[in-house]
Amino acid sequence: MEYRDYYATLGVPRTASQADIKKAFRKLARKHHPDVNKQDVSAETRFKEVTEANEVLSDPEKRKLYDQLGSNWQAYQQGGAPSGSAGANPFAGFGSSSSGSPGGVRFEYHGDPEDLAGFSDFFQTFFGGGARFGGTSFGGSTSSAGSTATGTRSRVATGSLEELLASMGASTGQPGNGRARRKPAIDADVEVTLDEVDDGTKRVLDLEGRRIEVTIPPGAADGQRIRFSGIAPDGGDVQLRVRVKPHPDFTRNGADLTREIQVSLREALLGAEVPVRTLNGRVLLRIPPGTQNGRVFRLTGKGLPRFKHDGRGNLYVRVRVMLPTDLSPKAIAAAEKFLDLADQSPGTSTTDKEPQK
Repeated sequence: MEYRDYYATLGVPRTASQADIKKAFRKLARKHHPDVNKQDVSAETRFKEVTEANEVLSDPEKRKLYDQLGSNWQAYQQGGAPSGSAGANPFAGFGSSSSGSPGGVRFEYHGDPEDLAGFSDFFQTFFGGGARFGGTSFGGSTSSAGSTATGTRSRVATGSLEELLASMGASTGQPGNGRARRKPAIDADVEVTLDEVDDGTKRVLDLEGRRIEVTIPPGAADGQRIRFSGIAPDGGDVQLRVRVKPHPDFTRNGADLTREIQVSLREALLGAEVPVRTLNGRVLLRIPPGTQNGRVFRLTGKGLPRFKHDGRGNLYVRVRVMLPTDLSPKAIAAAEKFLDLADQSPGTSTTDKEPQK
């Protein structure tokens, strides 16, 4: 009976993690599966070797037994302990005791008995043949369930590529493909103010009696969904939909804000510095002389933070010139004199001009 180095078969070191073993198996199984290599007779043999190696190394119990055998496998095959071991049983205390063998081990192969035909004598002797080694027995009991290692039944060695992919958890779009389904997220709405959007905020959620605090990053948009992984009571995700309350002064467009300010006729005509409230405090906006009604000024970087990005948007300030009302006779006379001096005539648009003949 030839010793099989399962690590070499999969091309992984003996210290390989379960993830490394699974990755190596999937790669080699795809490469050597008979469905892919219908003209290559040797591919089926190679595929069975890869499947056998994975059957052992992907199961922690089988792998432990296999690692304990190591290079001394012949000594156990012959019913004795390796030299230097003082007759010690390397499997003592591992697993459940078999009948009539105190301290012995029973390994149960789960699968149809005929499924063993796809495996080597080495595999059958150590994992399915009921052989005895140094007082340790290996049972050969069977059941109708598949092997406990990766969910792959032993008969996958002769199964189709679709069965293989499904048993390995590959996505096939069909139900029951072996992949653990992601739990549906819990949906919830959270209402925030524009000031909270500017600074970021926290909320405490009540999830089935559990109070969980979540952080809403600065710059979140109205209607935006933010997913918090694994915080639900059942280990699932929570998906919050942000609702931003309207602000009495600011209108939002992405990270940019727009607001309107009122200035007097004097300020518009002669120029001035007027205070403007932003979400971060007040700034002075210089109004140049002769500012027209409706003119827009840009305050760079005074908008909202960009969600999960550096920088901020801009604040656009629209000027609304307020004309004086309820003028006294003296004020009316002064205004007429001023307007005569200013000699301001209405502008004429091109659409008002007489068409040329």
